[in-house]
Amino acid sequence: MKKIVFLVVFFILYLPTWAQEETKLFSEAVRTNFSHFKRQSNKAFKEGDFERGQFLFDSLVQNQLIGSKFNDYTLKRVSNRKLKMSKLKKPIFLITYAAWCVPGKGEIPALNKLAKEFHNEIEFIVIVFGKKQEVKKFSSKFNHHIEVCYAHKNYRNDNEIVENMRETLGFPTVYMMTSDLQLIDIKRGIVVAPLKTPLKKAIELNYLIYKERLAQLNTNFNKKETLVIY
Repeated sequence: MKKIVFLVVFFILYLPTWAQEETKLFSEAVRTNFSHFKRQSNKAFKEGDFERGQFLFDSLVQNQLIGSKFNDYTLKRVSNRKLKMSKLKKPIFLITYAAWCVPGKGEIPALNKLAKEFHNEIEFIVIVFGKKQEVKKFSSKFNHHIEVCYAHKNYRNDNEIVENMRETLGFPTVYMMTSDLQLIDIKRGIVVAPLKTPLKKAIELNYLIYKERLAQLNTNFNKKETLVIY
């Protein structure tokens, strides 16, 4: 009888802790698996096997990163205020850029359009890698429904963000996560519309890809929450 009581108490006290420990942090999942991925993907790209390179990235995401919990970073907004990710109460659509990179044709207008339509249901965040003054000019491209933040390895507390995101998965990269920061998916790269593509068509191409990814977020909403994307 004592043994039964002990087992019941043990499971009540310790099983929740075990369950919590099973969920890895994103940074830990990256540190554990990225070196192996990098060696194999570098070999594939050196051999011109881009299809295998993409396959390896997708495998890393699907088997190691999805389901991990994104770090509760405190981000620096261009507006001088801080943004702590755990304070956000909506699913998150986060995109990384660099201040020196040139976005694809129609890319940012498409993102602005979606953010305007769905900012009540989804938190749109852009992290631009670069120093504040460099990022300020870049940030003017986004509308006010998108939180524009910046990170640079020389800034206090930013080194981990740069190491875990820019120096591993690169940019532009899209991270999709639930309101409790659990990663649903990661997509590297955005639609590259040919230079001669009319602007309206380029916006449409990017819009459709972004919309598809937002719909993916919808399947992870709380049952009481709904998101309709036409």
